[in-house]
Amino acid sequence: MGKRILFFLLTNILVLTTIVIVWTAIVSFTDIGPMYDATGSIGSYGSLAVFSILVGFAGSFISLAMSRWMAKKMMKVQVLDPNDNLSTAERQLVERVHRLSRSAGLMHMPEVGIYRSQEVNAFATGPSKKKSLVAVSTGLLNSMDDDAVEGVLAHEVAHVSNGDMVTMTLLQGVINTFVVFLSRIVASIVSNFVNEEMRFVVHFASIIIFQILFSILGSMVVMAFSRYREFHADRGGADLAGKDKMQHALRSLKNTVNTVQDNTNDDAIQTMKINNKGGLMKLLSSHPDLDERIRRLEQK
Repeated sequence: MGKRILFFLLTNILVLTTIVIVWTAIVSFTDIGPMYDATGSIGSYGSLAVFSILVGFAGSFISLAMSRWMAKKMMKVQVLDPNDNLSTAERQLVERVHRLSRSAGLMHMPEVGIYRSQEVNAFATGPSKKKSLVAVSTGLLNSMDDDAVEGVLAHEVAHVSNGDMVTMTLLQGVINTFVVFLSRIVASIVSNFVNEEMRFVVHFASIIIFQILFSILGSMVVMAFSRYREFHADRGGADLAGKDKMQHALRSLKNTVNTVQDNTNDDAIQTMKINNKGGLMKLLSSHPDLDERIRRLEQK
């Protein structure tokens, strides 16, 4: 259930890389580039720091602005317009999300969408509380009962109400700043080991490589924050739908994941499942272990 994080991080890396390519092209054909000299070496750390802050936060906010659009396109989400001729099940889904949203104090109702997939999943995304999206998979709707679906939807609405995407954007902006700054320092060091004719090319390639590498490392911090916010969304979901329904939703999800694992013999695939408890995958997971989420909710 980490689609919103995946879309945001992927968009962020693509936006940062695009900015670097465009900026490098501008610097190559003009004289505006105060933090570099003619060979691409760093000339002013102060200018580089300002540049890193501007690019870092610009990248994160552009990613946030694109998050809802990206989710719709990548997951082929069918947005359910309440004014259209919806089926009974679709209208009930929209009404349920809107009811939970009003209970959460949201003044603007999220868009509600369905995407066709056998995975049991739901996510909330969007640049603000005014422009948010709550989407669920057909697999979730077909495999979970009404109480479990209610708990899942309440959890996603809680993410919107808590403003988690905006908070994550600010954190990503800080990380991006360090990524942009450090990648250029390392690239400048690497480029000094080649001859002057190749220095600019090596410097440019190194920036791209190290920026992507540092972005992936930085994503571990974002994932840690995401895991922390999941506990808050669980509590928010319990407040909106009721503690019993939220617990039932988590247990239903756990049973679904366990069933998938029991039917999967491939060890490589087993290690990728949502409730894996150890190794590098835990650091890259956007969600905590389901048993831990259930335990903490029981203590609420």
